[in-house]
Parts: sequence; structure tokens; C-alpha cells
Amino acid sequence: MIYPWAVVALVLTLLLEGMVGCAKHADFVEVRHQLAVMSRAHEHDRQRLDAMARRVEVVERSKDSEADTRQRLDEMVARLQKIEARLAKMEEIVAYLPAQGDLPPVSRSTKPLSPSHSPSEQTSITPTVAFNLAYNDYLGGKYELAAVGFQRFLKDFPQTSLQASAQYWLGESYYKLKDYGRALQAFETLVAESPNSEKMPAALYKLGIVAAEMGDLVKSRKTLKRVVEEFPSSDESRLAKMKLAEIR
Repeated sequence: MIYPWAVVALVLTLLLEGMVGCAKHADFVEVRHQLAVMSRAHEHDRQRLDAMARRVEVVERSKDSEADTRQRLDEMVARLQKIEARLAKMEEIVAYLPAQGDLPPVSRSTKPLSPSHSPSEQTSITPTVAFNLAYNDYLGGKYELAAVGFQRFLKDFPQTSLQASAQYWLGESYYKLKDYGRALQAFETLVAESPNSEKMPAALYKLGIVAAEMGDLVKSRKTLKRVVEEFPSSDESRLAKMKLAEIR
């Protein structure tokens, strides 16, 4: 293959010869031939370079696709692990749940519910799982199931740090069911047995609200004033002031 500098040298030589004499016609023909050869070689090289560029682009896309696939696979594995963990937890919960037909109905009386399972029947469940089970029922609007669950929790795990919270949400469950008698009883129990609990302001406030719902405005005002006086910086204090303004 003749390189460009060789052709340039040849052209310069022919020009110099043309200055001193006429160059041979065959020499010009040779130059044109070499230029044509170089042009074809250049076009061939350019095509090869374009082909290589396309292959590189395909490889890069393949790498990106592989990375995306790997990321999706990792996400699927992570989700699968979470599902397996939930299934393992559900296996613990199944032993704790009664059959639907065994659930005692919630009545309007103030008689406490009687959980159907004793502590020995659910030794595989932790207090946290039992509490969350009942609390999830509450959040899902299943207030009867929530009441049963919190009652059972208080019977099975009476000495845990979640005892006051369970007592409070038991009262809230009854309040949602408009079972004000049992709600009042639940909040009064919390106030009497857990005076240092962080649930105390909320329990006092709801006790005042329930008393108002039952028509006992004297008790309602007295309880709401306790919230304002004993917990002045709490959110319940602000709510209690608003309620006191309504019932005066």
C-alpha cells in the first residue's frame, strides 16, 4: 500500500520535472492510479471503523442491559427474602389466632371479654407480635378483632412495657365501636394502674371525651382540666382546652 506521503513525494517530483521538462504521461497515469487505490483503501478502512463502532455500541448496550437485569434480579431476591421472613412470622401468628367461629362477640355490657387461649397455648408468639397483630386490626378498622386481641394481650403479657399501650388501644377500640361503657372502663384502668405512662395524657383526654359522650359533663370537665393542669405542654392539653370551650 502506498502511503499519502509517498504519493505527495511523487507528485512533487513530477512537478519539479515538469518545471525542467515535460513529465511522462505514464507517470501521471500512475499517480491517478495510486490515488484511486488509496481512496478505495480509505473508504474500506472507514467502513471497517464504522462497523467496529457499531459493535462497540452493541457491547455497551449489552453491558447496560446486563446491569439492569442484574439489578432487577437483586431486587427480586430481596423481595423474596422479605416474603420468606413474613411467612415465617405468619407461622408464629397462626398458632396464636383462634378460628373465626371462636371469636367472642363484642357486646354493649361492661363485662370484660374472655380470651379463649391461655398463655400456654401461644408460647411461640412474642409480646411484640401479639400487640402488632391487634394493632393492625385496629388500623384496618377491625375494631372487634382489635378489642379481642388487646384483651388477650393484657391477659397473656401483663408485665411487659407494652401493657399501657395495649390498655389505651383497647379503650380506643371500644370507643370506635361506640361501646362507651367499656371504653370508659379501659381508660380508667390505665389512669389508675399506669399513672407514669406516656399514654397518660391521651388516656385522660379520651376519658374526658367518653364521659362527655355518656352525658357526664361534670366528670368530663374535671378530667379535661387535669390534662391541662398536669400536662400543659402536651398536644392533648390543647385539645382539652378546645373541648372545655365547647361543653361550658
